[in-house]
Amino acid sequence: MQDFVILTDSSADLSQAMVQELGVEVLPLTFMMEGASYRNYPDNREIDPHVFYDKLRAGVVATTAAVNVGEFAEAAEPFLKQGRDVLILAFSSGLSVTYNSARLAAEDLTEQYPDRKIYAVDTLCASLGQGLLVYYAVQQQKAGKSIDEVRDWVEANKLHLCHWFTVDDLMFLKRGGRVSAATALLGTMLSIKPVMHVDNEGHLINMAKARGRKASLKALVDHMEQSAIDPGQQVVFISHGDCPEDAQAVADDVKARFGVKTIVINYVGPVIGAHSGPGTVALFFLGTER
Repeated sequence: MQDFVILTDSSADLSQAMVQELGVEVLPLTFMMEGASYRNYPDNREIDPHVFYDKLRAGVVATTAAVNVGEFAEAAEPFLKQGRDVLILAFSSGLSVTYNSARLAAEDLTEQYPDRKIYAVDTLCASLGQGLLVYYAVQQQKAGKSIDEVRDWVEANKLHLCHWFTVDDLMFLKRGGRVSAATALLGTMLSIKPVMHVDNEGHLINMAKARGRKASLKALVDHMEQSAIDPGQQVVFISHGDCPEDAQAVADDVKARFGVKTIVINYVGPVIGAHSGPGTVALFFLGTER
C-alpha cells in the first residue's frame, strides 16, 4: 500500500477514468443553478456537462460556492485514521479560496494527528492544468518518491505548468469581472477572441487578441511552440467548454507540429465553466516559463 494519498479538488477537471488510473482522491466542489445545488463529481453523477453548458447557452446563470475547511478535513481524515499521510494539491489561490481552506484543514489535522504528515500545496493552477500537475505528482509517487519529495517537486515545477486558453463568448468573462463591458461588447461585434493564460500568481491574464475562432485556437499552439520543453516527449492536456471538435482541432495541431503522442481531452468542469462559458478551449503543457 502507498504510504500517502494525493487529494485534489474537482477544479482539476480530471475524468473519472483518469482519477481511477491515477489512484487519486477528489473533493467535489459545489455550484448552484436554477435554485439547486450540485456537487461537481468527476463522474458527473449530478449533472451531465453537456446539459450544464446547454443551460448556460439558454441564459441560465450558474454560481459557485467556496469549499469550507470542514469539507477538506472530512475528505482527508479517513486516510489519516488508516495511518496514511495526505498531500493536498489545491485549486489556485489566485482564483479561489479553495487552497486557504485546504491549508487550514491541514493545520487542524496536523494537531489531531501529530504522527502523520498532512501537506497542502497551492498549485496556482486551474482546470486540466491543475489536473496535469496532479498527473505528474502521481508519476513521482509511482517512482517511489516520498510525500516530502513529491511536495517539493510540485513546488519546484508548478510555475512550469503553462495554461493557455481562449473563450468563444466574452460575456461570461464580463460577468465575472475579467473583462470590461465595453471590451466584451466590442470584441463580440468584431469577433475578437482573447488569448489568455494563468500567470505566476495564479490569476487569469489577457495576453493577446485574435480575430476569429480559428486564429485564437492556432494562437494557443503558437504559445506552446514558443515555450514548451521537449514537446514531443510530453503528455499534453486539453479542456473544453462543450466544444469537443475545437479541442480535437487543437490536439491535431499539437500532434502535427510536435509529434506529441499522448493527449488527454476532457470538459472544463462546471465550477470553472460557470465563469468561462461554453466554447472555452484550454491547452496545458510544461514550458520554460508560464
